[in-house]
Formats: sequence, C-alpha cells, structure tokens
Amino acid sequence: MPVPSNVQMVQAIRAAGAREQSVINVDPLRSPGVMSLRDAARSDEASGHYADAASKLDQALKLSVNAPDLLQDRAEAAVYLGDYATAERLARQSWSLGPKLGPLCARNWQTVVELRLHAGDAAGAATARQQLATCHKPDVSRF
Repeated sequence: MPVPSNVQMVQAIRAAGAREQSVINVDPLRSPGVMSLRDAARSDEASGHYADAASKLDQALKLSVNAPDLLQDRAEAAVYLGDYATAERLARQSWSLGPKLGPLCARNWQTVVELRLHAGDAAGAATARQQLATCHKPDVSRF
C-alpha cells in the first residue's frame, strides 16, 4: 500500500473534522490580529507556501498561547512540511487543551492516526482510531 503524501494526510485530517457532526463544536473568539495571521496562513497554505503558513501560525500562537485550534492548524502545517514529530506533539497538545469532543478532537486524533500509519505503527494507529471514536457526542433525541 503506497504511503500517502503530506497533502493527502492533511486532507484526511480535515475530512475527519468535517465528518464529525457532534453536538459539541467550540469556536473561540479571537482578536483581529490573530484572525489576520490565521487568514494569511490559510492563504499561504493555499498557495503551497507551507513554511510561510507555519511562520504565521507561530506568530498567532505567540498572541494566543496554547489555543487548541491554532495548535492543530500548526500541526497540520507541520505535516505539510514533513515535520511529523512536531505535528504529532502539537496535535496531542491541542487535544489535551481542547474540548475533547467534536471536529477539533477528530482532527487531533486523525493527525495521530495518519502519522502512526506513516511511521508503520499499526498498533499506534489502531489506538488513535479508538480515541477518534470518542470525539463524537450524539445529539439527544427529542420526542
């Protein structure tokens, strides 16, 4: 089985977040400076300038220290750059500081799944998949 590219891994990570239709979704309020840096990072990423995107996310993290969503964005930038150890560390840090439910949680654990698979660690990937399953909080049925 061919190893997915860095771009394919990030696509899988983001798809996991998009699929997670949990009741819980936390979107923090951000300062205009942080939002501007995040938007610029997304623009750099779309242009394939991954190092520039990572640099802007690092600046945003200096303004909003330990923001789980920014840490995950930076983890994905690290995947693009092939810095897998940093990517996994940041995804785990994001999870530990984040809501542990919903789309961000799914992106956190899918990052670990992708990186464990990339490293040939099937057992680690299976454990991360189990954690990924805990990110979903079903809606309460109302009658």
